[in-house]
Amino acid sequence: MRFGIFGGPAEEGPEPPGAGYRRFIDLSLEAEELGYDGVYVVEHHFGRRGQLSASLAFLAHLAALTSRIRLGTAVIVLPWHNPVLVAEQAATVDVLSGGRLDLGVGRGYQFPEFQGFQIPIEEAGARADEAMELIRKAWSSDGSISHHGRYWDFEQIYIEPRPLQSPHPPLWQGAGSPDSIRRVAREGYRLFLDQIGSFELTAERAAIYREEQRAAGLPASRDDIAVTRGLLVAASEGEREAAAARGERTVRRLAELAAEGAPPELRATRPFYSEPEAARRTTEESAILGTPAECIERLRRLEASGIDRVLFSNPRPEDMRLFASEGMPEFRAAAAPA
Repeated sequence: MRFGIFGGPAEEGPEPPGAGYRRFIDLSLEAEELGYDGVYVVEHHFGRRGQLSASLAFLAHLAALTSRIRLGTAVIVLPWHNPVLVAEQAATVDVLSGGRLDLGVGRGYQFPEFQGFQIPIEEAGARADEAMELIRKAWSSDGSISHHGRYWDFEQIYIEPRPLQSPHPPLWQGAGSPDSIRRVAREGYRLFLDQIGSFELTAERAAIYREEQRAAGLPASRDDIAVTRGLLVAASEGEREAAAARGERTVRRLAELAAEGAPPELRATRPFYSEPEAARRTTEESAILGTPAECIERLRRLEASGIDRVLFSNPRPEDMRLFASEGMPEFRAAAAPA
């Protein structure tokens, strides 16, 4: 299996501007030293929490500080961006990093962000689809391109630079429902799965993705699926309760972010894990939680589902180190080169 980190800067109480960025940069650099395979960063706006809003600029900075680890977006929310600029900036990061970019894209889900950009959330899917059509066209053409769509019009423009990876960086998209997973597979994307789906649900989702790949006659690789998980390592059984409590707080925070600004009718139909009991159950059913031996057993369950790539969500440095020393070697012996 391969392991990476997922997340981005965030403020922790009153602190100087940029402290969260410095902390996540240090985490990323240490992850490379410890043998982790990738850093995948989020995009958020208007939250007043010091969150990462310029993911490609951030990855360009990391490209200059690292030499091996892959650098990914998880995800760029396409409805908010000019797709030509995304194509150019993503290709620039791929060139500067020596071909280490993974481009994850998505449609977005947080209502305050769409309200801030004055973009109807109902248009998210159509805008993202058109943006991705244009990005693919830009990267596959040897000359200038034109595009006349519902949201974007360009006439005879030339996109540069071209990505270093051929034909382009790996393309990822997040999905959860069966229909959306099938669509991701049919269109040739790699699949991001979330951090709160149970082990059983994650296995079902992976199977749907593989089934649709086969039906579409597309090549499949175990690298095609990455799942995000909380990493909550307890040095001893006595510390497991504190580790589980950290996971519960994270799940409740995710629920608050997802619910913020949502109309009542949508809040009622979405599984928001804001109640303590539900948050604790979700943590127990999904996180990489417990002693190193228990964490290894939980990862084996994902491995048995055909998942070979796990991204740990904003791990504590001490958890990342402990897993690298006591967990990662159990999986590295049979791992293919990155």
